[in-house]
Amino acid sequence: MARPEELEARLRRLEDIEAIKRLKYRYFRTLDCKLWDELAECFTPDATTDYSEGQYHFQGIYAIMKFLQRAMARYDFFGMHQGHHPEIELTGEGMARGTWAAHNYMIDTRQDRAMLMAAFYHDEYVRVDGEWKIRHTGYQRVFEESWDRQETPGLELTANMFATSAESA
Repeated sequence: MARPEELEARLRRLEDIEAIKRLKYRYFRTLDCKLWDELAECFTPDATTDYSEGQYHFQGIYAIMKFLQRAMARYDFFGMHQGHHPEIELTGEGMARGTWAAHNYMIDTRQDRAMLMAAFYHDEYVRVDGEWKIRHTGYQRVFEESWDRQETPGLELTANMFATSAESA
């Protein structure tokens, strides 16, 4: 039978893993909902990114947020990032790394284009003042497919969360 301190340690590990999962879920949600202040809170001030196999490398929260806002802030540009199958490893006191399978579907109504991507995110996390933060994130694409939306007969965007009620009716 496990001793109480062993059970407490196991419980702490499970709580840490769950907190990291919630952090990554919050990252995806706040990115897609364009909640920039909440998204910035997911990162450490000195965080780094390597999006698209390092093609988009940024150092520091200011550079990361500037890139993400420039890429995603338009209200006629929609993203749906979904992360799943997390493999999270606690690597030391207050440190962890994780790998996530991800799907990303994006629609750019201004250019009438869409994109579907499958990727694996590779993250590093640290606990700062009792709260888990992303120290590094980046992804490696499995595939990416894009197309002109006008080439798909009958395709119509009928609603979006950023439109006024008159626009989405």
